[in-house]
Amino acid sequence: MAEVDNSNGGGASRAASTMLRDLIDIARERGGLTIGEALQHLGRSGFGFTMLLLALPALIPIPGPFGMVFGSALAIVALQFGAGARGLWLPDFLKQRKMPVKAFEGLKQYATPIVVRIEQLVRSGRLEPLVKERFGFLLSLPIFVLAVAVALPIPFGNLAPVVAICFIALGMIERDGLLVLIGLALTALALGITFFLVRGAASAFAFF
Repeated sequence: MAEVDNSNGGGASRAASTMLRDLIDIARERGGLTIGEALQHLGRSGFGFTMLLLALPALIPIPGPFGMVFGSALAIVALQFGAGARGLWLPDFLKQRKMPVKAFEGLKQYATPIVVRIEQLVRSGRLEPLVKERFGFLLSLPIFVLAVAVALPIPFGNLAPVVAICFIALGMIERDGLLVLIGLALTALALGITFFLVRGAASAFAFF
């Protein structure tokens, strides 16, 4: 598959919502796409776009382990980003996982509106030092932790981590450091929610 440029600036000239709509159109034409094919479409579009693409499917309320699959893929990518890798590698069982057209329709219905709303808050250049490449590598740890939270099979546990990822990703794409800071604040909130959901699930399991 093609390399993905991990520099924060790559791909920032296209709005993320436009990228998602293009991807959905391609998926309709081809009857679905594998994760590898979707990332191939991104080309050298930057880590922010890759984050979005791997996080948003966890919001789709249709049968299938989307959170586990895409959260695992995002965790692997976050580790590579933190290590400074210039290319992107995924194991074949993830890269060849196919998303049906119905899943892309779910992205259009449930995920794209969230991206559009966050895009309305974008102001490129705010606190720009926070989205420089050197600082960007520091974001790999919170992104990795959020990815693990997305991968956990917890009912209703995906929303808060995915929204936090969206803020960080769009901040990187649009070079808006304030959005990244909001995303980091939401990360703490999301992890707190995840903790209580895991604790509640464990208590319920112990009860039975």
